[in-house]
Amino acid sequence: LSTIGADGEVDNLLSQRAMLEEALGELDFPVTFLRPGWFMENAAWDVAPARDEGVLHSFLQPADKTFAMVATQDIGRLAADLIREGWTGKRVVELEGPSRVSPNDLANAFASALGHPVRVEIVPRESWEGLFRAQGTRNPQPRMRMLDGFNEGWIDFKDNGQNSVKGKTPLVEVIAALVRQAAATEAV
Repeated sequence: LSTIGADGEVDNLLSQRAMLEEALGELDFPVTFLRPGWFMENAAWDVAPARDEGVLHSFLQPADKTFAMVATQDIGRLAADLIREGWTGKRVVELEGPSRVSPNDLANAFASALGHPVRVEIVPRESWEGLFRAQGTRNPQPRMRMLDGFNEGWIDFKDNGQNSVKGKTPLVEVIAALVRQAAATEAV
């Protein structure tokens, strides 16, 4: 399992996958690099502020820019299918959800699941380093460069997803499940 951005030329948090692909690509047997987009389930961090404050704090920006995101169940499903296929050499398979997702789309999905309005609040770039250090990150630069890559568009699929495999799981389904899981966990 690799990631979107593994073919990026700028060092960032995802660069480790590029090194892994390079090393495995030199082996003398068939290799598939499955590069999924941003996991929709990363929005699990957003459940509490969306529920309690009606706010989605977004590092992805601007709020109407769409990004390649995918549900983890679609990743698992495609990985299982790919393992059963026969092939030779090295291949790259890019995977994203049925449609690209913006921070506004995430807020709308939370609003639908929670039954109240949720608005996007962009986290200013100049505050990232302090926030990440406060969360315990010793070197926030790779994470910041990754977010820059998504926001500036240099982390994306080669052809903006024109030839990517499209998953079937919609964002609203993933967000609704995250909200249900959070409620069930808190009820225990």
